Amino acid sequence: MTLEVRAAVADDAEQIALLHTDSWRRFYRGAYSDAYLDGDISADRRAMWTARMAAPGDCATLVVDDGNGLAAFVHVALDDDARWGSLVDNLHVRHDQQRSGLGQLLLRKAASVVADRATDGSRMYLGVLEQNLGAQRFYASMGGACVEKTLVTAPPGTTGRLAGTPAKLRIAWADVSVPELSG
Repeated sequence: MTLEVRAAVADDAEQIALLHTDSWRRFYRGAYSDAYLDGDISADRRAMWTARMAAPGDCATLVVDDGNGLAAFVHVALDDDARWGSLVDNLHVRHDQQRSGLGQLLLRKAASVVADRATDGSRMYLGVLEQNLGAQRFYASMGGACVEKTLVTAPPGTTGRLAGTPAKLRIAWADVSVPELSG
């Protein structure tokens, strides 16, 4: 399998949105309402990614093409938070590529982007649903530490997109040069 890791371009927005949609439908059940996840979430994600890719600002989006299309992507908002550093806002791997090492590859690339481009190039964080135990184990294996628990904020737009009051955990890296990320 030949992998190409590259910076995303505007033409990638559609494929990123489709992967994002599929990932949410698989892993966000119980946190987001079924009506939202089963509805036209792809249009919602497409609009967000089209806008994001048209005006990237102080962000970086990397994609992995495995020869069969978009296999994974990561999006990093540099210097997002004064306390926690840069935000890994999205990290999604196509379902058939789960546990293939692409998540590790992209999280390491995200750490490298933070080290190279962020004002404080050492700190990085992300949010993960409390119910997503597999992702929590993955981030812990990559040196991330759970530093707080908060309630999930609904995606922009109409209310009613959440199922109850789901929680998310903040996973943080105080130093992106930890061996798990720089390895």
